[in-house]
Amino acid sequence: MKRNPIETVLGAVVLVVAAMFLLFAYSIADLKKVTGYEVKATFLKVGGLERGSDVRISGINVGTITGQALNPETFQAQVVMSIAPNVQLPTDTEASIVSDGLLGGKYVNLVPGHETNRIAAGGVIAKTRDYQSLEDLVGQIIFLATNSGDSSATSK
Repeated sequence: MKRNPIETVLGAVVLVVAAMFLLFAYSIADLKKVTGYEVKATFLKVGGLERGSDVRISGINVGTITGQALNPETFQAQVVMSIAPNVQLPTDTEASIVSDGLLGGKYVNLVPGHETNRIAAGGVIAKTRDYQSLEDLVGQIIFLATNSGDSSATSK
């Protein structure tokens, strides 16, 4: 078999462009783990939240999920987060698990409160809202629609 030098050069160019694309994507993706102080929050259900998921405030990544465990006494999910040291959360901060779009992953969204006291390292976020899946929301809509229909039929 005789090799064509043009095919070899073209293959090398394709590999170099692919390597440049991967390097660019890695540098833009901001995949590094946020390290800082640890806080915990308890939820009834986490809905597919994974270790390594983001912790965000106003859409800005301020932390990382470092662990999850089931509390054997309450049977609730306890989520451990590492929050950036420059972000000092008020004690009335609220944590909720939300989805990053229909096909996106899950992350913890923090809504800081107005208290002057701060959550210390190893502290707990007391106010939480559980993950609501699409199935839960559709079920609530159907329940509301059928209930409003039944109440109007019985009041006639």
